[in-house]
Amino acid sequence: MTALPVYRWHLAPDGLATRRQLRAMNLRPGGQDVVAELQRPRRKRGPLVAYLYRIDRAKPVRPMTPAKWAALAKANTARRTCPTCRRDAGYVIPTSLGACVTCAHPLDLAA
Repeated sequence: MTALPVYRWHLAPDGLATRRQLRAMNLRPGGQDVVAELQRPRRKRGPLVAYLYRIDRAKPVRPMTPAKWAALAKANTARRTCPTCRRDAGYVIPTSLGACVTCAHPLDLAA
């Protein structure tokens, strides 16, 4: 097994990019192997690591199909629908509350 070359933060050579950088260029790794590591040192913990891919071997991002757009819209609608009152909250319901703000914190009218 060969060890990957390790570069320090901001010192990676041209022609290499992280997944996020590839995505910003409308590219994807396309099945290629990781060619290097990028490490950012931290004080009290281990370094942050990002994997680098070759830009020249990257492939274009696959376009969204109508079926994928429909599935994404359905999933987002489900995340906005309150399970208690069944209304669209207009925002993504926090998992910490489990319901829209109105249902999670009803006004105490008895006081």
